[in-house]
Amino acid sequence: MKKILFAAVLVIVSVASYAQKVKPVLKLIKGNTYYLATTAHSVVKQTINGQLNSIDMTINGKISFKVLNADDSLYYMEVNYTKVGMQMQLPNGNVAFNSDDKDTTNVMARVMSGITNKPFTATLTKSGRIRSIENAESMITSMIDGFKEVPAEKKEQLKTQLSQSFGSGALKSNLEMAMSVLPEVPVSKNDKWTINNNLQGAMNAKMVSVYQLMDVTPQSFVIHGNATIETDNTADYKIVSNLPMKYNMKGTMVSDIIVDKATGWISSSKVKQSIDGSVAIKDSPQVPGGVTFPMSVTSETSTTNH
Repeated sequence: MKKILFAAVLVIVSVASYAQKVKPVLKLIKGNTYYLATTAHSVVKQTINGQLNSIDMTINGKISFKVLNADDSLYYMEVNYTKVGMQMQLPNGNVAFNSDDKDTTNVMARVMSGITNKPFTATLTKSGRIRSIENAESMITSMIDGFKEVPAEKKEQLKTQLSQSFGSGALKSNLEMAMSVLPEVPVSKNDKWTINNNLQGAMNAKMVSVYQLMDVTPQSFVIHGNATIETDNTADYKIVSNLPMKYNMKGTMVSDIIVDKATGWISSSKVKQSIDGSVAIKDSPQVPGGVTFPMSVTSETSTTNH
């Protein structure tokens, strides 16, 4: 009888432990600086007039987040790109540039250097949602205005292009994709939660992510995510590389994330993304009659906190 009772107690304890809820949240310290270092490898394939064009691209970046202040629900942070670099394998050759390059004749290297150590501000919720991004546009304007040899018209074009990657909307989208993974409510192991993000940039898209708490270790929360991504097909044409373009694409994203238990900050993550569809270029002097062509993008991204 005692053995039966003992076994029953063990079962109850095991079930209770298994169902114990946890609340992963950011627990950051005012004055401290936290980091995200990312390497993203992408392959873009386009077939235009029967000709397949493939672009193999690797982007490296490191971002610092200094906690300026905090209240019961929000963190106010100074954000800096501390390093940015890009390598591209193009049909007509390879190019590479990064923020450490001192070649003043390389415009893209100067752009990379120009966006580093130019602080902007971000407001984050305790669950890692990006409430707002400020001063990103002034960062871009200050940098471009420093290119004295570039004509005013070209400066405006460059500002528009850079805003699609480094403007407030694009930065908010990029940071949300990396950081908005924590649940809003307590969860147990194997519980799932859904997060919706509206992505902005060269193409606007809606991302619906379903995350699951896979494990809880003494140091970490282990989270797995599956997401669907679909562009906003009602959006108007956007000027991309001086051409009016419109994207009709959808795909998936799979992520595996390790979150530090003590801080709620991401320790590491690996993300695989695959989207495909078509791109339409509107009738314009550069492309008379317009053109529509298929395009696919596959990427693998790894992130660490150092």
